[in-house]
Amino acid sequence: MTGRGINKIVWATGVISMFYLSSCSPSQYLKEGEVLYTGAKVDIVNDTMTKRQKNNLRDGIKDNLRPKPNSSFLGLRPRLWIYGAVKEPKKQKGLAYWLKYRVGEKPIVLGDVDPDFNRRIAVNYSENKGFFNARASYETEVKNRKAEVDYTVTPGARYLNNLITYEDQNSLISTEIQKTADGSLLKKGKPFDLNVIKAERERIDNNLKERGFYYFHPDNIIVQADSTVTNEAKVDLNVRLKDDTPELSKQQFTIDKVIVFPDYSLRTGRNAYQIPTNVDSVVAYKDMYIIDPEKKFKPQIFDRALYFHSGDVYNRSDHNLSLNRLIGLGTFKFVKNQFVISDSLNNKFDAYYLLTPRDFQSLQVEATGKTNSADFVGSSVNLHYLHRNFFRGAEQFKATLYGGFDVQMGGKRDKEANNIYRIGGDVTLSIPRIVAPFKFQSSSAFVPRTQFHLGYEYQSRTQLYTLHNFSGSFGYLWKENAQKEHELKVLDVSVVNPQKVTAKYDSIAKKYPNLQRVVDRQFIFGPTYSFTYTTTMLPKKNTFYYKGTADLSGTLAGLFSGANAKKDDQKRIFGTPFSQYAKIENDFRYFRRVGNKDMIAARLIAGLAYPYGNSLHVPFSKQFFIGGSNSIRAFRARTLGPGSYNPYSQPSTFFFDQAGDIKLELNAEYRANLYKFLNAAVFVDAGNIWLVNDEQSLPGGKFSKDWLSEIAVGAGVGLRLDFNILVLRLDLATPLRIPYDPKGDRWAFNKIDFGSKEWRRDNLILNIAIGYPF
Repeated sequence: MTGRGINKIVWATGVISMFYLSSCSPSQYLKEGEVLYTGAKVDIVNDTMTKRQKNNLRDGIKDNLRPKPNSSFLGLRPRLWIYGAVKEPKKQKGLAYWLKYRVGEKPIVLGDVDPDFNRRIAVNYSENKGFFNARASYETEVKNRKAEVDYTVTPGARYLNNLITYEDQNSLISTEIQKTADGSLLKKGKPFDLNVIKAERERIDNNLKERGFYYFHPDNIIVQADSTVTNEAKVDLNVRLKDDTPELSKQQFTIDKVIVFPDYSLRTGRNAYQIPTNVDSVVAYKDMYIIDPEKKFKPQIFDRALYFHSGDVYNRSDHNLSLNRLIGLGTFKFVKNQFVISDSLNNKFDAYYLLTPRDFQSLQVEATGKTNSADFVGSSVNLHYLHRNFFRGAEQFKATLYGGFDVQMGGKRDKEANNIYRIGGDVTLSIPRIVAPFKFQSSSAFVPRTQFHLGYEYQSRTQLYTLHNFSGSFGYLWKENAQKEHELKVLDVSVVNPQKVTAKYDSIAKKYPNLQRVVDRQFIFGPTYSFTYTTTMLPKKNTFYYKGTADLSGTLAGLFSGANAKKDDQKRIFGTPFSQYAKIENDFRYFRRVGNKDMIAARLIAGLAYPYGNSLHVPFSKQFFIGGSNSIRAFRARTLGPGSYNPYSQPSTFFFDQAGDIKLELNAEYRANLYKFLNAAVFVDAGNIWLVNDEQSLPGGKFSKDWLSEIAVGAGVGLRLDFNILVLRLDLATPLRIPYDPKGDRWAFNKIDFGSKEWRRDNLILNIAIGYPF
């Protein structure tokens, strides 16, 4: 090793050592006489408790002790060090203030701690968990201006639930409470737990809300505990209604009238709409009254969205269901619900729905720009129009016009450059109900939708070809619940019509038949279906996401026509051979929370597209692609595969996206929170794509028994700026295994050379993207 290299190591070691020592020494950020509080230690003294029971009690007590000590990382306190290193700023703004008080952390000193208050918290928490005879003491240990408070808790015996009764108080509501006893969370023989008692009160309240007791509250329930009935560590529980429960809370209410204000304004408020209102002059639609003098909405909207009808006993499920469906229409900015007593003798109230519409129409313009290492510069402009109430039935009509280009600029500009120009548009109509010859009933809180789509794109690659792409679809989108979603496109049509294919392109396509398929006339039609299941919105440690997609093209047409492309019996529709294939794709994701803010995330994608009947190949637009910022990040987008084929063997002028019929991809990453919105990640990606059939121009592309040796592997690190509404992601990756290198020499560990400028240029791939990769 050279002297310069040794000096660098010594310098780096010195910097790290200084940082470590300064982080460990509290003297620089403490005032005279102050002692840094490093946390609490809790010892549980009980010979009859299991290790797990002790750990649970200890963790619960520690979570409730206050204050928390300064945060640490690997035994260091970098935020505390930053606080001490930055001088007191002169103003309450600027970089110094942000570093000291936002990034840095003020020291928590022993004087901030009230040990006796925490001792009482430890006893109180233990009692709430059934340790009625708990005792606690504490000692403070101080060393080198650091202090730790040690709490010793002697919980004693834990009391178990014994006799559980639901008191009958000779009233309708007490009878209804007794009916819920079978589902009680209070179980004989289980430990007394105050949290379970609170949950039981909530359970009773939820059940009563389903039975018409709108004004009831969990606080109206009292659970009396008696530990004197026996000499053993047991407690009897009596669930009853409080004596001071308001009379209104005891009454079961029914719906009188349903009144809707679909054009309610928060500015004018209640006075302008006179709530309660007189509906004698309003013509009822079925059994509801809609106050809409300007006829902005069809009344059928509310008949489908609202589940309350006159005479119904109030229940919370229909209450929430109605509100969710009104919000799900996407037409209203605010949805408010009020119940106003209309007949106190018969316990009836009117249900009012106060709906504030969004602006029906909106127009949005987007402009983007990009550049790449091949000196191509691109830009696009998108114009979006949205109408949220197109036929007065909360239908959403969307129209988009767009245009863009990618052209080569700069000193290396090639006269033969294949610049790309695109222009197109599409329209979508989304109807908030199922339009079908059969009746579709949905009790979901989510509005089912019927969707129509039409689109067109003109694409020109100078020196090569021009394509006209037409698309259209008709189908349905519906959700069973928050976790399950279905989308069925009864008919999904794509038509590709090539024009102006140059002799230059034809000449190279003769050598690479896969390029010829890009400019073949295509007619793709058939149904597609996707199913999504997710638990990622739930507050659980382990959550999952799954999406499965099936795409069947030309199935019935091929069956009835007897098409067989392998025997040169290819059928045509409107003069164009129709595509016949079956495609399935599965996307599995797993998320595991680590601590409060860190996470392990993994994804597996497996897909197969199989041509048959009227087709020898799957259409290029329906094949699989791999690589890029949301895939295998160590390889540029669509430059990997198929199989062991080397895409860089193609002439650079005709370097096209690589596609395959089989896809297998696995991603895993550890996401760590560094500071509030700043997160870091370490990741590994692996996978590839393959062809179903041999392709002479793509040697090594067919799936074979050697597929495992053709798996590409990449790894890297990343930074994510998570601002909740926007996530900016920077991932730096490098290939670890390159499938198109010679067999036996595909692992790249021995080729890694961070000191080589050429190696860094070819192997360090920086991915800049919006959002997480999965």
